[in-house]
Amino acid sequence: MDIGVLTVPLGGQSLDEALAYLSDLGVDAVELACGGFPGDDHLDRQAYLDDEDKQAELAALLDDYDLRVSALATHNNPLHPDDDRAAEADRELREAIRLADQLDVNTVTGFSGLPAGGPDDEVPNWITAPWPTEHADAHEYQWRVADEYWSDLAAHAGAHDVDVAIEMHPNMLVYEPRGLLELRRRTNDRIGANFDPSHLYWQGIDVTEAIRLLGEHDAIHHVHAKDTKVYESNAREKGVLDTAPYTDEADRSWLFRSIGYGHDESHWKDVVSTLRMVGYDGALSIEHEDSLTSAREGLEKAVDVLDRAVFETRPGDAYWAE
Repeated sequence: MDIGVLTVPLGGQSLDEALAYLSDLGVDAVELACGGFPGDDHLDRQAYLDDEDKQAELAALLDDYDLRVSALATHNNPLHPDDDRAAEADRELREAIRLADQLDVNTVTGFSGLPAGGPDDEVPNWITAPWPTEHADAHEYQWRVADEYWSDLAAHAGAHDVDVAIEMHPNMLVYEPRGLLELRRRTNDRIGANFDPSHLYWQGIDVTEAIRLLGEHDAIHHVHAKDTKVYESNAREKGVLDTAPYTDEADRSWLFRSIGYGHDESHWKDVVSTLRMVGYDGALSIEHEDSLTSAREGLEKAVDVLDRAVFETRPGDAYWAE
């Protein structure tokens, strides 16, 4: 397993500067954003697409710092009811898949997207309960929209030999493991998880059980290393469906935290061990979104914890079992 970093928090630096910094930290891999909500500070998708010279320059730069690309990231909503917004997200995703193929990167990370609740609605609608019954009807409609779109997109990914790793994210159609498996069932094995535990913690989902469930189906394509802390004093009063601003930290039921500040080191060692049990040997890509510290400090503390948790060697022979 490699320690990786999604480089978005270092967007104020050039790619060369960001890679030099991460290499000095002992990072092994980078996840490069190339569109959507994460932006494209370090990888202008359209500038690199079909340009062999620029692609060769990128490969040489990565070699200089002994880094590899674990995934390209383009998180957006290709199921948006606004046709223009949906088309933009779809174009970003399809081009990211093409670029990943050209860069010999096997994974693109993103969201499932979220449709409206019906064909005449204008705003995406996150359905979280089957009653009143029009909500159940809306949810069925959303899955029909997703089925049509993602079946075609999965075929596109398959044609380019690239996996699409979907982050299970609230306010998206796929926000938990069973929904991820349902989308995979409706499409093909190119569709899997970008396993980000931070969104699962506050939903009350057991992260290691979720790893086992998805691992049974070989459905983990990529992993984000990102923590969450639930603040029970607030959660006991208002629950975890919290609309307070992320920067109103004292009033939040939960916050995204740097690795080790939501769950201790022993938990992250358990996460790493469970990932190994199900056969995952890719990157743990640190995503920094902790509003209580700076990006650099958050990344450095996360690398410190993961460096002690991640196995650097493959398992040896179980001689004691013979």
